[in-house]
Amino acid sequence: MSKKKYQDDPREMEAQQQRHFNIRLNLFFFSAFTIFTVIIVRLAILQFVEGPSLVNKQGSLTTKNIPFTPLRGSIIDSTGTKLAYSTSVQSLYFTLTSDYTDKNDPGNNKAKAVAAKLVEQFNKLGDPSKAKLTAEEVLKAMDLKASLNSGFIPRRLKQGLSQKEISYFMENKDDFPGIDIVEESVRNYYSENKNGSHGEAVQTVGYIKKFKGASTVLDIYKKKELQAKDPSLQYTAQEDVGFDGIEYQYQDELRGNNAYKTVPIDAYNYANGKPEFVAPKKGNDVYLNINKNVQMAAQNAITDQLSWLHTHPVSGKYHPYAKTGFAVAMEVDTGKVVAVASMPDYDPTVWSGGSISPENYSKIENVYQNGTIRSFGSGQKGQHPESVVLMGSTIKPLSVLIGLNDGLFNTSSTYYDSGVAYFGKNDSSKVRNSQGHVYGWINPADAIRHSSNTFMVDMVGERLYKKYGNKGIDLWDEKMKEFGLGVATGVDLPNEYLGILEYMNDKETSLSRLAYASFGQQGKYTTMQLAQYTAMLATRGKRMQPQIVDMIKDTNGNIVKKFEPKLLNPNQAKYSETYWNTVIRGMATDVTAFDDFPYDFARKTGTSTQSVGGKDVDNGVFVAFAPRKNPKLAIAVVIPEGGFGAQSAAPVARKIFDAYDWEIGLDGVPKKSKASATNPSGDGTTSPENTTTNGR
Repeated sequence: MSKKKYQDDPREMEAQQQRHFNIRLNLFFFSAFTIFTVIIVRLAILQFVEGPSLVNKQGSLTTKNIPFTPLRGSIIDSTGTKLAYSTSVQSLYFTLTSDYTDKNDPGNNKAKAVAAKLVEQFNKLGDPSKAKLTAEEVLKAMDLKASLNSGFIPRRLKQGLSQKEISYFMENKDDFPGIDIVEESVRNYYSENKNGSHGEAVQTVGYIKKFKGASTVLDIYKKKELQAKDPSLQYTAQEDVGFDGIEYQYQDELRGNNAYKTVPIDAYNYANGKPEFVAPKKGNDVYLNINKNVQMAAQNAITDQLSWLHTHPVSGKYHPYAKTGFAVAMEVDTGKVVAVASMPDYDPTVWSGGSISPENYSKIENVYQNGTIRSFGSGQKGQHPESVVLMGSTIKPLSVLIGLNDGLFNTSSTYYDSGVAYFGKNDSSKVRNSQGHVYGWINPADAIRHSSNTFMVDMVGERLYKKYGNKGIDLWDEKMKEFGLGVATGVDLPNEYLGILEYMNDKETSLSRLAYASFGQQGKYTTMQLAQYTAMLATRGKRMQPQIVDMIKDTNGNIVKKFEPKLLNPNQAKYSETYWNTVIRGMATDVTAFDDFPYDFARKTGTSTQSVGGKDVDNGVFVAFAPRKNPKLAIAVVIPEGGFGAQSAAPVARKIFDAYDWEIGLDGVPKKSKASATNPSGDGTTSPENTTTNGR
């Protein structure tokens, strides 16, 4: 058969195609089987032969940034005294490496041997005056089972290494796997322990706590994540953070950037490799307007005055329950707070470790808060006034200003003071002057000077009600807040108390509330609010923000921020100069403590009577600014249960004025510099803090 005939045979052609297909199919299955076998073998090799080494290699490519506690900046007063500062210490840290996690060492014998060797060197080279550690304590701190911290987190074994310890561990680091020496800081507070005072403005400076505890209480720290993107800003559980006062208010400035260590981590979360260190950046220093010497004069003056009130009768009786006192001194043109005293105070070193023992807390729980901006009790048994009291007659300059401005009377109006004022339905309510005084015919300035309650009730409170009815309360509230009473002063301290506006209590009639408010019996305000109010009287209406902090500097002394005086009411209501002259002329109450004061000054005494525990108590209040012309300094003093303000609070203000005049000068010239110029040897000159004010 020819070839052509063979190819044309359909059956032969079909058989040939089938043979080719079978060959290709067999080749496909064989190739697939070969490839699958190779994959299985390779996977087995990866898992059982190369697996451990690859895991280690993978772990070595992972790193963790481990922060250490930062170096906190200082809080410094205007004289350069450090009121809060951190001292550097060297601490020994331990990182749990694979050296201590060997499964062939279930008894942790290697770790125990290292702990024993560490304790041996601690006892041999450490400070003998400090408590000695035991091997068990060191082992516990190592946290070998990572029950307290992740494996890569360093554990502090000892804080405050001696120089000998530092030298030894640096020279023998290879003998102690996972050991590092890290610079840390310990917070210290200036403490003088003089005349019952422990330091300068300790409640204003504030205190610190551990971040771990603070983050569960304060919102600012609830937002601070432990794992921030920038490792130098990561908060650590054991670092100290501001919890109150300047320490809290300027936390971000004071904190600085922490040191951190970049550590290679294996798959088991243990350190594996050589770490890299990044040095810390110390926090900025915060400089205060508070003057150490004026501050101490204020604190001592309150302490002395409280003792005096316990042993000398005021208005015929002693005042044994006068246990607390508060004072604020504020420059009227700048708002700078040069003294802020809340007494008694306490030893601030109780917070040095970032925590406090229950025993120590029980000793300070009634004094650690700042009574010039907060309201709290004196800690005495029974019921007693808190640190925020009724302002009493110190409201009267503003009452008269409101009356003049609203046309209730004019500067030459006369009023017959009979010693008692009646108001209400059928004159069912009455108010008397203090001690029943009758002043006869008086004008508005006389009403302030004599502190006439009856003038305020008849000429201000009752007339406001007759003119505005129930809306008179709204007008009163507006004016109080315009002068900083019942609103935040803006002081750079946290948790400022706004006061209690008793005149807003609608359980009493509007007339009754206005009548009592007019002479200071319907509003409780902080000493800081009273100081700002007094400064407004001095500046004739300018409401300056009280400023504790003057500036912030970095560690090189460069100014990071300077706080300029801040006017809070640039669009303040304008009052007639004639009205201001009348009000300030009336601020001339006789005050024995100022008999020999070398400056003409404006002042107002106050005695706020309030019912506490079913009995009436008198609180001493005093406000003043000096000099009367070109005023420089405003002062407010409050002595709860101290009796008449002229005898309880005024002597404190006098000593503060004297101290300021000595240090800074009420006329712009520090008297200490004049004394030094006239007496180079120092003979015959005396600092005001060493003098006593007669005629309390």
